Order: sequence, then structure tokens, then C-alpha cells
Amino acid sequence: MSQDDTATDTQVDEALPSFSEQLAQQLGGIRGLVESSVPVFVFVLVKLALPLRPTLIAAVATAVAIAVYRLSRRQTVRHAVNGLFGVFVGVAFAWKTGNAKDFYLPGILLSLGYAVAMLVSVMVRRPLVGWLWSLVMGGGRMTWRDEPRLLRTFGWLTVLWASIYVVKVVVQTGLYLTDQVTLLGVARLVLGVPPYLLLLAVTVWAVRRVRPVEDVVQEPASG
Repeated sequence: MSQDDTATDTQVDEALPSFSEQLAQQLGGIRGLVESSVPVFVFVLVKLALPLRPTLIAAVATAVAIAVYRLSRRQTVRHAVNGLFGVFVGVAFAWKTGNAKDFYLPGILLSLGYAVAMLVSVMVRRPLVGWLWSLVMGGGRMTWRDEPRLLRTFGWLTVLWASIYVVKVVVQTGLYLTDQVTLLGVARLVLGVPPYLLLLAVTVWAVRRVRPVEDVVQEPASG
């Protein structure tokens, strides 16, 4: 192997983020995902013993406490603020209707929106997972659109992501319509972080299996 090849391999190794680094770039990594689930867990737990209003206050207080803790540690609060906004939207729905199950309604509608957007993107041959990969891992380059194998890979990956969102919508809608508030909260937690991590792992594996280098690292200039 020549020195140029060795240098290129070194550049590739340095440029390819690890799986944990990719997690850190999306939704705050594992920590961000867990933190976004804590207010929901508090809501489910407190609702077992207290009425709706103190339950909503407890969920909001938890989200605020996480954001304040991040700020006190001089850490980014972007993901905490996103989670806080999501909690506030759910609280607003439940507070207005006086029904605890409406705390979960925005999440159900958002999942439905994700599923529809992903399926439509596949139909127009612009799979959404491909766009997200380009933004996160490809430096904004959209070269995958001209690569049949990558286009097919991102197509079935997008359908896979959409299918999980459809499952989330179906399960949570069924529990919502039957007023199963506690089970609705449990479903929100179970169908949240674990499927996301699994989908991300499958996505990274599938894309790197097709194009492990070229779609992530730019070719070195010749000459």
C-alpha cells in the first residue's frame, strides 16, 4: 500500500464518526433522548396518585429543572429547550381540555406527520432518510440521489422508519380512544428511545454497507 493510500485511509478513519458520535449529533444523543423522556415518565408516575393539574405541574417542573441543570453546567440547552417545548405543548392540550390523555395527543399527531412525510418522500424518489443522512453525515452533499444503490437503500430505510411511526400512531391512538392513560404513557416511553436507537443503528449499518467511504468523505484533490 502506498503512502497516499495510507494517508487516505487515515483521513477516512478520522472523518467517519463513531456510532456514539452520530448519536450525539442527533437529538442530543442518548442523554438527550433520555432527558426528553423523563418528564413523560414523571407525568405517568405522578398521575397514578394525583389529579391532573399537579401532574402537569410536576411534568413541567421536571423539564425546567433539566434545562436549568444543563445551563448551570454550561452545557448546551438546545435539546433541553426542545424537550421543554414538547412538554409545554402537551401540557397546553391537557390543561385546556381537562383530560390527561390529551397530554399525549401532540406526540401522536407529530408521529403521524413524520410517517406521512416519509412515505411521500419515497413516492417522489427523494427519501427523507437520505436527506437527513446528507445533513448529518454528508456535509450537505446530495450525491446519493445519483447513486441507484444508495437511492434504493435510503428508500427502504425511509419506509422502515415510517413503518415504526405508523406502529406508534396505531398503538397510541388505540389507547387514546379507549382512555387508557397509564398504558398510553407506558407506550410513549417504550416506543420512544428504544426503537429510535435501533433504527439509527440499522441506518448506519445499511448505508456504510453500500457506500462505507465515498458518501461521507470527499475525494482528496488530485495533483
